[in-house]
Amino acid sequence: MTEPERRQRGRPRSSVAEATPVQSLDRGLRLLTVLAEADGLPLSDIAQRADLAASTAYRMLATLEAHDMVEFDRPGQLWSIGAGTYRLGSAFLRRRKLVDRARPAMQALMEATGETANLAVAEDDCIVFVSQVETHQAIRAFFRPGQRSPFHASGIGKAVLAFMPPARVEAIVGRAGLEAYTSRTLADAPALLRDLDAVRARGWSLDDEERHEGMRCVAAAIFNEFGEPVAGVSVSGPTVRMTPERAGAIGPMVRDAAADVTRMTGGKPGSAAQANGRASQRSTT
Repeated sequence: MTEPERRQRGRPRSSVAEATPVQSLDRGLRLLTVLAEADGLPLSDIAQRADLAASTAYRMLATLEAHDMVEFDRPGQLWSIGAGTYRLGSAFLRRRKLVDRARPAMQALMEATGETANLAVAEDDCIVFVSQVETHQAIRAFFRPGQRSPFHASGIGKAVLAFMPPARVEAIVGRAGLEAYTSRTLADAPALLRDLDAVRARGWSLDDEERHEGMRCVAAAIFNEFGEPVAGVSVSGPTVRMTPERAGAIGPMVRDAAADVTRMTGGKPGSAAQANGRASQRSTT
């Protein structure tokens, strides 16, 4: 089968159909996004956050409930994300097999460092946490599966950005911006690019209270079969335990764990030549 034939079987011939979003589907997905970021909301809040009329939001929620995508708590009159969404998400994760392959490395990191190990995948403008191995410490980092974090203000996000082509980094920064979450966030492009150069040089990144005050995170990228950064692993903990010296000692451990996951998922690390080429290209612009 030729490449054009494969495209025709997967997409309509008309480009108009591709360019026109289905309004009801778009609205339904917005509702799911709103609910995924909360622990239960009343109808009025959902409608406001999704920019929909309450009657429209209710009809869509009722439809989604029929498909097990949302749940309604009648005593509390609250809507929340449903089990059906978990099944869909699990299908994605099964396809990638990333979570299963990364779990042993994450467990080993947690046991070796005494801190929480995390796994996140890269999306267009952010990273999404998909798995975590928690430490037994009373004070610890927690990232709920499905939680999003910006590239520039997270350890895994910066580890991924560091091995992306400069044009893509520029596009992401242009779309998503560089919001300052704390006084230590790298909220201007030159500072971020300098940090990404350091990440490439040592193979791991540091989130030094750049997203949440009092928390540090060390991360490294996971690569696909083309040597592209698609995910990352990290170790995160409170600054009272994750001192700069300890973070420096943990960095190579996280880098090696990410390399193991890359190998186990059939990936190929970004080469030193690629990294140096990207740095040189950036320095001449």
